[in-house]
Amino acid sequence: MAFEPPERLVRALGEQPDTAQHEDWLARLPGLTEEALARRGVQAQRVQAPGGRSSLVVLVRFPDGTPAALKLAPPAARPDRELAALAHWGGFGAVRLLDTRHEDGALLLERLQPEVSLRSLPEAKALLEASGTIRRLWVAPPAGHGFESVAERTERQSAGLKAAPAELLALAGTALEMRDELAAVPPEELLLHGNFRQGKVLAGERAPWLTVGPEPLVGERAYDLARLVRDRLEDQVASSAGPAGARRRVNRLADSLEVDRDRLRGWTLFRAVESGLRALSVGRRRDSELLLEFAAWL
Repeated sequence: MAFEPPERLVRALGEQPDTAQHEDWLARLPGLTEEALARRGVQAQRVQAPGGRSSLVVLVRFPDGTPAALKLAPPAARPDRELAALAHWGGFGAVRLLDTRHEDGALLLERLQPEVSLRSLPEAKALLEASGTIRRLWVAPPAGHGFESVAERTERQSAGLKAAPAELLALAGTALEMRDELAAVPPEELLLHGNFRQGKVLAGERAPWLTVGPEPLVGERAYDLARLVRDRLEDQVASSAGPAGARRRVNRLADSLEVDRDRLRGWTLFRAVESGLRALSVGRRRDSELLLEFAAWL
């Protein structure tokens, strides 16, 4: 079987820094996949397509017919941290890790239903299920963990905001001020998903909904919830609710999970501006316009 990376993955990695490193990994990916399959004694069925923007997922089976999924991500994505987070959650609210014996960067996971995410549900129901799922993930991190903190991640991301085009400097400056204020005194230190949204919650067999694809870090719940606020962004921007609707969404999610409204609004603003400027830098102008308009509403 050919293990060529889907075009979506190739395109996404081409937008990231260290392009040469990603190109080298993509060139080695077919061989890395064959080796990972052999080590775990599983047989490939098919590559999941169109797949994600950060990894290759191969649907596999054990010799006894049990289905599973093999995920391979570039070293820069820190699959070791994803493995550590999934092992710590132990399948509670998240996809279950089936193998921890190998340190080759590949993850063997229980098979979920990749075509069925919370985005298939009506918005109100999707947000309800998302809130219940993310709540399960917010636990104390393991002792001696190697996860970065929210302050560390957002400090690194701040460089992109400081280099914003002149016409966006005021919005970027507001986002940076909020980030500095929020990161200075974090109210809690919990293990976070890091990239939680409706598309990261898939239908499963042992539980109705389980999250996948964490980019784990340690910090406050408001940061983790901020990405969920802007889910289905095109629908939100197209609605007539405008700024008032965006604020109501922040408040509704904050109240449902007992998170401080102002902190959630601040992290939502920072993350939307950071994502919008990153999209602009790689030519995804439509995505950038939506994100920055939403951020301005907050």
